[in-house]
Amino acid sequence: MFVPSNYREPDSSWMTDLMRDNPLALAVINGTAEGGPFATHLPVIADPRANEEWAPDLSGARLLGHMNKANPHWAAMKTGGVVLLTFTGPHSYVSPTVYEKSPAAPTWDFTSVHVRGVVEKIESSEETMDVVQSTVRAFEEAKFGSGWDMTDSIGYFHQLLPAVGAFRITVTGAEGMFKLSQEQPAEVRGRVLDSFTHSGCTRQHDTADLMRQLP
Repeated sequence: MFVPSNYREPDSSWMTDLMRDNPLALAVINGTAEGGPFATHLPVIADPRANEEWAPDLSGARLLGHMNKANPHWAAMKTGGVVLLTFTGPHSYVSPTVYEKSPAAPTWDFTSVHVRGVVEKIESSEETMDVVQSTVRAFEEAKFGSGWDMTDSIGYFHQLLPAVGAFRITVTGAEGMFKLSQEQPAEVRGRVLDSFTHSGCTRQHDTADLMRQLP
């Protein structure tokens, strides 16, 4: 991902926060010349068994994901292969009317993290079940769920398990792009922030919250 210097994250915590707050990633592999690239939206979590602190570029971090084995993407994904995960955070269109100057051009403020890594397909049913349960725990204990107790559904999980393909990714590097009108003069950036803040759109409110955190 091409990231101009003024759109780079202030520190790596911005990338990890975006990934945790927006865990539905787009997983992409090259595939074959005949089949072309494969892309699947799927939830991704940090491997709870990997307690090491993440490096600034996230290299060495371990992530977990799973998909339906009926998806051709699963057959095309190979252990040792390279995968790209894209996580998309708050974003919004910026109308030139906000700039209060002419000439002007519209743009889109957005936030995104691209993670590159090496795939390890998980073969055992026991480990696959661990991934499924870890994923449930991660989301139920965070802001996404309501603390649902999966105990009574473990038997149902076992029924579904033959169709679940789980995998682990060891991150080799990551880049974050936080394009939040940093290239604009302070007064123009302030008008963009004010526009997002007073909008009725939740996505714009979230974008404004990030803008306020900029150094």
